[in-house]
Amino acid sequence: MRIASLHTYPVKGSHRNDHDEAVVERQGLAGDRRWIVVDADGVGITQRETALLSQLDVTVVDGGLMIRTAGMPDLPVAEPADGAKQFVRVFASKPPVPARVAADDGWFARFLGREARLVWQEDPAGRPVVNNAQEGDRVSMADAYPLLITNEASLSALNDWLVEDGEEPVPMTRFRPNVVIRGAEAWAEDEWRGRVVRLGDVRLRAVKRCARCLVTTIDQETGEKGRQPLRMLGKRRNLPDGLIFGLNLTPEGTGTIHVGDDVTLVS
Repeated sequence: MRIASLHTYPVKGSHRNDHDEAVVERQGLAGDRRWIVVDADGVGITQRETALLSQLDVTVVDGGLMIRTAGMPDLPVAEPADGAKQFVRVFASKPPVPARVAADDGWFARFLGREARLVWQEDPAGRPVVNNAQEGDRVSMADAYPLLITNEASLSALNDWLVEDGEEPVPMTRFRPNVVIRGAEAWAEDEWRGRVVRLGDVRLRAVKRCARCLVTTIDQETGEKGRQPLRMLGKRRNLPDGLIFGLNLTPEGTGTIHVGDDVTLVS
């Protein structure tokens, strides 16, 4: 098994960035979801609420971000090290975590047509993993866990089911993974929970199969919404822990991983 591709999403909900290599930190891949757009109550705005976020092209630059999207002026954003402090929630049900408010001059409010502001996770160790966690486990502004891994063979099996039902196949981008693997059998990752997976030289714990939501029905290139693949997951992958595609991982250490690196089960 090998790493087929690597991806980060600098602002939660934004379009992906593709990488040949990535640094694994305790909270996830470096640069992944350290920023999040929040509403008037300090709760994260995600693609579950607005597919517009998928159209944000975000480049990580020295000391901040460059954000681009059609119909809006380019927005350079500096890391707000001295910005106003705010406690925010990734979801309304999640514990509050510290962040700093970025100076966006109302750009996100105009883009989304509602009160919204961009905030930055100043301390990458400031948000503990809540479930299936060990001492010291941390996470960025991702949903709940540091990394998501998916399997090309599992996507191929899912697409076979879709085609059999007269539906169009979907790309892996619908699942917004950090790491895509090649060379495993379809759904092999289902059995990795509780085991240690090594990506290159970095060890990670496989902690939870990933239950999927409406975001999988959003075309990440156009922002258009559909029905699939969520309906097919409901039909063929409705397991006790949800409509499953992919696996959540928590790093045990740090290091750099590369496309082409070996993927091995350690224990």
